[in-house]
Amino acid sequence: MADLKGKTLFITGASRGIGKAIALRAAQDGANIIIAAKTTEPKPNLPGTIYTAAEEVEAAGGQALACKVDIRFEQEIQAAIDKGVEKFGGIDILVNNASAISLTPTPMTSMKRYDLMHQINTRGTFLTSKLCLPHLLKGDNPHILNISPPLNMEERWFKNHVAYTMAKFGMSMCVLGMAGEFRSQGVAVNALWPRTAIATAAVQNLLGGDSSMARCRKVDIMSDAAYAIFNRPSAECTGNFFIDDDVLAAEGVTDLDQYAVTPGADLLPDFFV
Repeated sequence: MADLKGKTLFITGASRGIGKAIALRAAQDGANIIIAAKTTEPKPNLPGTIYTAAEEVEAAGGQALACKVDIRFEQEIQAAIDKGVEKFGGIDILVNNASAISLTPTPMTSMKRYDLMHQINTRGTFLTSKLCLPHLLKGDNPHILNISPPLNMEERWFKNHVAYTMAKFGMSMCVLGMAGEFRSQGVAVNALWPRTAIATAAVQNLLGGDSSMARCRKVDIMSDAAYAIFNRPSAECTGNFFIDDDVLAAEGVTDLDQYAVTPGADLLPDFFV
């Protein structure tokens, strides 16, 4: 397998969770990471900041640039891109990981929360991709990876939280459209989604706490799968809605118990799969 030494990754929401895990996996090769996230001060229920993530990236062997970015605002994304290109010379990989969630039925979903999910998930993904594309088009083996689900257009995935599903599927529709739009120019656009729940702050705070965390897989399964995708030829690997353990199976990984928070536990399935 090739590696990511010297590659530059722009990762939204990289101060914690899956985004940070992807950053740390790439950093092991000596990659450059532009950490584009909002958190500059730690919060009780959301550990980690852009600065602590940058320290971890550098400790893992990479170079880091911490940028305070709210992806609802075009000027903040553009400023981070400009700083990253100035520091590292370009952008080779974009990871659209930042996301907002509210698993609420229609009557209980405030329009403020609806707007937040759509501004961050769908609009933020589209906008960040749009602004990074001029640099990706100059890259060697450029990839866009959205942390979003396969487009399973079934009632069961909409009926309990239609606003959230619409916002996440918007990210996936960016994959469908942009993969076709940029295929001839060699930019890969793919989605990656976990088969099971992943041990992140969202599960801890919103989806059941410690009992649910014990039935999750670790973030490493997503970072290892993302790493494998980034090392595939962009001209041949685009328009896919990847599931994490399928990617690893194709790489010859057979021991998935290594990724379980509690080996042997009955794992929680994720949404949309």
